[in-house]
Amino acid sequence: MEQIIRTGAVTRGWIGVEAQEITPELAESFGLPDNEGALIAGVVRGSPADSAGIRPGDVLLSVGGKAVKDPQVMLDLIAALTPDDRSAFRLRRDKTIVEVQVKIGKRPAMRAEKE
Repeated sequence: MEQIIRTGAVTRGWIGVEAQEITPELAESFGLPDNEGALIAGVVRGSPADSAGIRPGDVLLSVGGKAVKDPQVMLDLIAALTPDDRSAFRLRRDKTIVEVQVKIGKRPAMRAEKE
């Protein structure tokens, strides 16, 4: 609400990933210790996530120090970030924990479909 009053629009943070929930079966097949986090299923080429080195198969564990329980929490945390700010993203890649800094982008406008 404050953002609408201040700027006339709501700007949501965006990094350009597609995520999926980690089921117990996925956790087992990926060798994960639990099903916490969001599995990165895809990364948009040229997106902030791509530039930061986030890859499909990574598991996003936290955004800006806040735990990611599932893909919906991930989306909410990223949407609340301010475009052009940097935020720490904690990931599990293979068996190691990796932290990357991501410069938050602005969600691209939806393209109008041709009639």
